[in-house]
Amino acid sequence: MTQEEISRNLQILEYYKEQLNAVDMQTQLMQAALTDYYKAKMTIEQLRKSDEKPEILMPLGGGTFVNGFIKDPKKILVDIGLGLVTEKSIDDAIKKIEERIKNLQQNQERLITAAQKIQAESNELSAKTQKLFEETQK
Repeated sequence: MTQEEISRNLQILEYYKEQLNAVDMQTQLMQAALTDYYKAKMTIEQLRKSDEKPEILMPLGGGTFVNGFIKDPKKILVDIGLGLVTEKSIDDAIKKIEERIKNLQQNQERLITAAQKIQAESNELSAKTQKLFEETQK
């Protein structure tokens, strides 16, 4: 019975490891999205300070760019989902970005809490399994 229990515990520990890896990947993706939103917010705030049409470097893809000017820096196009965008004022665009940042941060906190719970369960099961293993060696 003890060998079977050890084997089962090792399978569960492997499952915990996979879960932790998945949570880590999700957390990294969320952090990348947060960084992107912070950059967008900073850029939009800089546009607020501009009285003229600012010059920008627009990415074309494949590491190529073209110089351009922003036609109306006071109007921001914001993705609203499903490939649709809507025009917003600078203040409204910043509010929308801040909402998204807040949601991502809350989700990231939930993931971190879940990871901590999984790690605690894993540590407990690992200690139990180690104890069972040592008992079988006597």
